[in-house]
Amino acid sequence: MDGALVTFGGAYRGRRVLVTGHTGFKGAWLCEWLLALGAEVEAIALATQTPPGLAEILDLPSRLGHHILDVRDGASLEKAVERARPEVVFHLAAQALVRPSYEDPRGTWEVNVGGTVNLLEAVRRTPSVRACVVVTSDKCYENREWHYAYREDDSLGGHDPYSSSKGAAELAVSSWRRSFFSGNDAARIATARAGNVIGGGDRGRDRIVVDFVNAANADRPLVLRSPRATRPWQHVLVPVSGYLTLAARLLQPDGAAFTEAWNFGPSDADAVSVETLTRLLVAAWGSSSVRWESEGEAPHEAARLRLDCGKALARLGWRSVWNVDEAVRRTIAWYRLERAHGDTAGLVRSQIAEYVQAARAAGRPWAEGPQ
Repeated sequence: MDGALVTFGGAYRGRRVLVTGHTGFKGAWLCEWLLALGAEVEAIALATQTPPGLAEILDLPSRLGHHILDVRDGASLEKAVERARPEVVFHLAAQALVRPSYEDPRGTWEVNVGGTVNLLEAVRRTPSVRACVVVTSDKCYENREWHYAYREDDSLGGHDPYSSSKGAAELAVSSWRRSFFSGNDAARIATARAGNVIGGGDRGRDRIVVDFVNAANADRPLVLRSPRATRPWQHVLVPVSGYLTLAARLLQPDGAAFTEAWNFGPSDADAVSVETLTRLLVAAWGSSSVRWESEGEAPHEAARLRLDCGKALARLGWRSVWNVDEAVRRTIAWYRLERAHGDTAGLVRSQIAEYVQAARAAGRPWAEGPQ
């Protein structure tokens, strides 16, 4: 992993970093990368809901400051942030799924909006914080099922409780930033919008890769909902590299100019249908025995969604590295190794290193060390 230690201009080496949501899929990958970068990581989350979670597989509780805490508990969250004295904060703790948001809309809003407000208040009262990236979702936009890709200045909204809660979280960040973080010495706050990530270690309910692997292992049909729905599928390392790039930029002397919303996602070619992604999964798994069926009546979900990531390219020099085919191949390799009881933690670490190598070969600025 030595090659990954000098990326992002060396911004994270020896720096105190706080991550919320580290027991989740994306948060665990982020923490593993931060540890490889030499950061001193403190992390806050609920206990793993579906063990063994990726955090346990990576042994994160013994390798960083591990705190079980509900972000809806504002007083406890504020004390935890104050004790951690972070310079950088990544806020990923969330209720992250559409269909459970129909079952518990109030809880979804309490976590995604109330939890974000609690985090912002904790940051406001912690002078050590210099940069904060609040991760929302590509579903924060008012989705009109248009063919064009959504840009950061498009309207926020959301049909379902999950999507609307992410739009509301964006509004909360914008309000707090203008009201409380506008001074020269204030923490720099930005939001990051991404979604539809795949990769090893996901255990989420109603997630296509998880459903596929469970069906393949059980030799039963895979039930697809909305097989024609189009999404910007991406390996988890794609948006995580964006979050790390953004926070490193916020730490720079001119970082105040980057306190905005940012889209992070793959190229347009990687926005494919659920059915197309399933065919790629079947091919990567190497078995023709996997079958799929379409689900009947289901709660509303958007049929078409793409992001325009041109701003991240133009101003941050950021662009995705692995395409959807590579993302699927890397993802299935992890689950097949898990099935064989192999070293899946080691594969996470090697895939981070390989992603960095691919980024360097492609000339991505973030993949280089201090200039």
